[in-house]
Amino acid sequence: MSKGDIIMQSLTFESSYEHILKSNDFESLRIVRDQVHEMLRMHPLLDDPRHMNLELNQLHDAFIRRSIVISENLLSAQGLGSPPISYAFILFGSGGRAEQTLWSDQDNGLIYDEPDKAHAEIVHTYFKLLSNQIVDGLIQLGYPPCEGKVLCSNPVWRKTLTAWRLTVQEWLMDPNWENIRNLLILADFRCLYGSDQLVFELRNEFLDFIKAHPPILESILRNTLHRKSSLGAFGRLVTERYGEDAGGIDIKYGSYIPMVNGIRLLAIQAGLHETSTLERILALVKQQLISAQNGEEWTKAFHLNLYMRSITPFQFKEGIYTSRGKLTAEQLTKPIRQDLKFILHVGIDLQKYVKKQVHDVLEQIEQ
Repeated sequence: MSKGDIIMQSLTFESSYEHILKSNDFESLRIVRDQVHEMLRMHPLLDDPRHMNLELNQLHDAFIRRSIVISENLLSAQGLGSPPISYAFILFGSGGRAEQTLWSDQDNGLIYDEPDKAHAEIVHTYFKLLSNQIVDGLIQLGYPPCEGKVLCSNPVWRKTLTAWRLTVQEWLMDPNWENIRNLLILADFRCLYGSDQLVFELRNEFLDFIKAHPPILESILRNTLHRKSSLGAFGRLVTERYGEDAGGIDIKYGSYIPMVNGIRLLAIQAGLHETSTLERILALVKQQLISAQNGEEWTKAFHLNLYMRSITPFQFKEGIYTSRGKLTAEQLTKPIRQDLKFILHVGIDLQKYVKKQVHDVLEQIEQ
């Protein structure tokens, strides 16, 4: 009996984490990931997006953390030793928000302490090699690299805390489209492994600047409103017109992302440290920055968004899990269409609310 067959027979939610922790190489960890993937696809939790999202993202976190440990061990076996200085492995995007689907890609980075001058080159080289190993390892597990190269293997997203602070200041002082895009990527980051303190300090740097320079919210707003809800005139769904997705609808960019973007801006404006969209909604209600009614409506719409994302078809090609994030024409049943229209109406109202909030702040400054 093969190693995969043994794991398949014994795998349950309760045992998944044990199998992950027992995996000492990427081959074994990949077998566990494939079996967990199938288990989650077939599990009735798909009918409850809240529990499904929580369970799924805890498992993603466990796989990635184990990948980091294996990567550290591989470098140690090569004679490079343990990490020479404190560091934080960070997740961006849906990983940072703990909203990954079964087939999410990699969006990650690295922050590490400032080394002393005598050992700087050794430290920089170590984290370069570690980052490359982590990214390669995650590819072996079926996590595709971010197409925009938001990866710890990219020096743009792997720096000392001092260098990160300088970079963030540069982005903030020159709020062009690309810099704002990078800042919004950064706004969703969280520490998955290592030093929480490094992440806390960098987040404070970012949020303190926004608080002291509120006019930058105008630039953030333009980027936030770039993605529109897929609802056209007379309340009609805007479906794909051409190609293999013709007749379907883009859930990721036409429904989910507009909500994520709007709530993120409100969280940034409020100086919140939460990164999960649902946690941000709760914090906004708790601080009475939005009404309880808005909170309930946005939460309901977001839960539906999580469900819609969980049922979009996926592709498995050359060992990699991917999805275009679109529901097919066949999936657009009457109940799904009704739910979609509710979500999209909420998304449109949310964008109007965010726009008004930012403009109200800017008007107060001018007065």
